[in-house]
Amino acid sequence: MARARHKKKSIKGKLLVTILLLLAILVFSWYFLFPKEVKEQVKKVAKIEPSLKIVDENSKERPIAVMIDNSDAARDHHAGLQDAFITYEIITEGGISRIMALYKDKDVDLIGPVRSSRHYFLDYTMENDAIYAHYGWSDRARSDIESLGIDNLNGITNAQNTYWRDDAFYAPHNVYTSTKDILDTAAEKDYELQTEQGLLLPYSVKNVSLEQEENKLVANHITIPYSYYHETDYQYNPDTKEYYRSMNGSPHTDYQTKEQYHVKNIIVIKVDNYSFDDYGRQDLENIGSGDGYYITNGYAIPITFEKTSRSSKTIYKKVTGEEIQVNDGNTAIQIQPISQELTITE
Repeated sequence: MARARHKKKSIKGKLLVTILLLLAILVFSWYFLFPKEVKEQVKKVAKIEPSLKIVDENSKERPIAVMIDNSDAARDHHAGLQDAFITYEIITEGGISRIMALYKDKDVDLIGPVRSSRHYFLDYTMENDAIYAHYGWSDRARSDIESLGIDNLNGITNAQNTYWRDDAFYAPHNVYTSTKDILDTAAEKDYELQTEQGLLLPYSVKNVSLEQEENKLVANHITIPYSYYHETDYQYNPDTKEYYRSMNGSPHTDYQTKEQYHVKNIIVIKVDNYSFDDYGRQDLENIGSGDGYYITNGYAIPITFEKTSRSSKTIYKKVTGEEIQVNDGNTAIQIQPISQELTITE
């Protein structure tokens, strides 16, 4: 029995020595045999951190901003809005709103219906350094596009081949385009396709929760009237942790996929608007500061916004003065007339 125990101890001892020897060889190999590049790559793999999903943070591709028709005659055949990483909705003449959808790092084969430009949408095109795609323009938009040097693709004047009509719908509510067509035409015009300007919003790869914020509101249903004629609503889905969009009481769905549009983040700000011509076209007092709400994951907090010039980025802050962090996902920026009441309910 003693010999057997001694033999087992001897085997264990040899095994331990062998393991220590192998470890020594590995350490020696790591420091002296592997090149520096290999070691750096191994270190990177060992501490991989999550990256943003909504856009590629390392991409320098310029965003594309597309004007979307949001009249009654167009809403049942919207396409491609789910792939936008930001959408802006703003009042236009006649009590309707218009949407500007931003795309980056995605190939979207059907976007529309595309409609004409209004001058204040240029402020949000510039703050994203975007290539501006539209089908026609108001007189003031035309003047501002020329004076501000906006890289624009107008389906009526300078980029006819970028757009096409779907005969299943009536004009003028049937114009469509794609990210490829826009980028191809932009390249032909020698527009800059890369940007050094950073993203508008400070995204967080970690979950942003507003639940612990002192001034939070439970935000399951959001009602955003734009006029007596138009209202946008969002309903929170706790299973997907996203907000599902409706307009005038009907789900807002995609023409191709038939899915209801949904967003991760909602930013609502209030600005004054007024008519300035015989057509009832609007102007906005959007340069300066004001109030609003940031909404995500079933909660809302009051925020402030500041935009110091037409081309500067809008900065959104908590009432404490700290800039908000937004969740990784698509964002609806709702620029609501100050005369309309925002409702946030459980």
